[in-house]
Amino acid sequence: MANIALVSILCRDHPGLIAAIAGRLFDIGANLGDTTFAVLGGAAEFNSVCELPDEVPLASVERELNGVGELADAKIAVIAFGFEAVHAEQAHITHRIEITGIDSPGLIARLSEVFVQFGANIVRLNSERLPGTSDAHYMLRVAVFIPTDKVATCLATVANTAAQLALTCRWENA
Repeated sequence: MANIALVSILCRDHPGLIAAIAGRLFDIGANLGDTTFAVLGGAAEFNSVCELPDEVPLASVERELNGVGELADAKIAVIAFGFEAVHAEQAHITHRIEITGIDSPGLIARLSEVFVQFGANIVRLNSERLPGTSDAHYMLRVAVFIPTDKVATCLATVANTAAQLALTCRWENA
């Protein structure tokens, strides 16, 4: 029987982080499940649902990761994961949507409310200010699950909402 843990790391961004983290987790016998990595400003965030051998306590995983040189000054947490290790149907991506334009307060809130109306689920979200532009040019990418019978109306409403905010919107099937 394996232990399921959530490994969360926040540290300064630099090349080689994923290799260092994944390598150490492999060395202690961890099997990585759902995993995310993102650069956030000058920081990097790594999260993974890991299956650990019974003989590997959570505290030892944290100690092992604290010994990785690339993780100096990182905030590391290893906690028991009390949820299903495999995601449900509404977490399978059916569409990828990209919205771009001038940033404005409330943009993510307004657009994400649209999905609720259609029983859609945001599976992944990434937003960033794009460098090199005089205005605050913004890009929002979402990977979503949209129920089959609501795809057309949901995507049309997302596009209309984006247009009301003076943003461009495009999507593709996953």
